[in-house]
Amino acid sequence: MNRILVTGGAGFIGSHLCERLLNEGNDVICLDNYFTGSKTNIAHLLNNPYFELVRHDVISPYYAEVDEIYNLACPASPIHYQYNPIKTIKTSVMGAINMLGLAKRLTARILQASTSEVYGDPNVHPQTEAYWGNVNPIGIRSCYDEGKRCAETLFMDYHRQNGVRIKIIRIFNTYGPRMHPNDGRVVSNFIVQALQNKDITIYGDGQQTRSFQFVDDLVEGMIRMMQTPEDLIGPVNIGNPNEFTILELAEKILKLTGSKSKLIFKSLPQDDPVQRQPDISKARDVLNNWQSVIELDDGLLKTIDYFRKII
Repeated sequence: MNRILVTGGAGFIGSHLCERLLNEGNDVICLDNYFTGSKTNIAHLLNNPYFELVRHDVISPYYAEVDEIYNLACPASPIHYQYNPIKTIKTSVMGAINMLGLAKRLTARILQASTSEVYGDPNVHPQTEAYWGNVNPIGIRSCYDEGKRCAETLFMDYHRQNGVRIKIIRIFNTYGPRMHPNDGRVVSNFIVQALQNKDITIYGDGQQTRSFQFVDDLVEGMIRMMQTPEDLIGPVNIGNPNEFTILELAEKILKLTGSKSKLIFKSLPQDDPVQRQPDISKARDVLNNWQSVIELDDGLLKTIDYFRKII
């Protein structure tokens, strides 16, 4: 049994990770300040004697005896991270410093949940880990994009200077049950609007692309990455390489929900990427042939079923 700390553990992705780690027989500490996370996401875990819930903000140091740390803490949707951009970048940077300091003291493994947003609006397609990105450092998305880029820098420098046992993954668009219904991300937006028969809002002409992975596939990739040999530190892309336009996604959701919603078009937000598709060759190579196995239609049906229950 490992004792594992998950920061942001009450969030959408974090709650699924906590559940999986418990099911595998681990002792899990879930750390969250509930800015975007929710106790309802982990309520079903509270009676497990090996699950501990701690209300804490990673901007402040935290101390515990653990074997592994998954650092997920940070708002990930534009609505939430732009609500308080200074808080967002502090969470990424100071949170990384505090968790890396903890890992250094304990000689624990630590995994950084980075993001495809480090690639910005890419000039390379699909995006490989060798690509340095095309990011606006002073735009409205910069608090998240540059915060995550800086966190990767901190992880690499703690590894090179202090020998901290790090892992870095770059997460591409992820969806599934427990997404916040008002987080502003495209999958949850479209599903909620469709279920309520409201107009589905498409920004731009809908031809911009995304690659959507179901949360269970991501969690599998995260755990496999944590278990890799010491000399494999990443970064490694974790995403579904199947690429869809936003218009195609909207049409799928309309069909699967049987909605009467209409499509409306609005102007594209500043610095919104035109293309997003991971090259997962490295993940297949180093993570025991890992790849996304849940197709978009199947994952959307599970997510739609979740939102039907909470709306």
